[in-house]
Amino acid sequence: MAKHGGFPGGGIPGGNMQALMKQAQKMQQQMLDKQEELDARTYEATAGGGAVNVTVSGKRELVSIKIKPEAVDPEDVEMLEDLIIAAVNEALRQGEAARENEMNKIGGGMRNMGGLF
Repeated sequence: MAKHGGFPGGGIPGGNMQALMKQAQKMQQQMLDKQEELDARTYEATAGGGAVNVTVSGKRELVSIKIKPEAVDPEDVEMLEDLIIAAVNEALRQGEAARENEMNKIGGGMRNMGGLF
């Protein structure tokens, strides 16, 4: 009867478990570091040709809204509301795209760890 689950050499097939765990821990730390970096970033977007300018944080929080006076029309408040929503949503999309791109750079390495993750 073979020792250690029947794998030749007594280990896991194709590698050293300690090395895999060390690599996984390194990637986890890289992801945590990148998360902190992404949380500290800000993303800015405009709508209405610059009539509304918003900034959101990497933590998905609205940081500031700037509205040009000419965008304020008491007869058309709905247009201003739409501009604000459009600008906020665009800034949030920028942040999410950056987050996904950066995390994929790190997470792509996990696919190379023999299917462990």
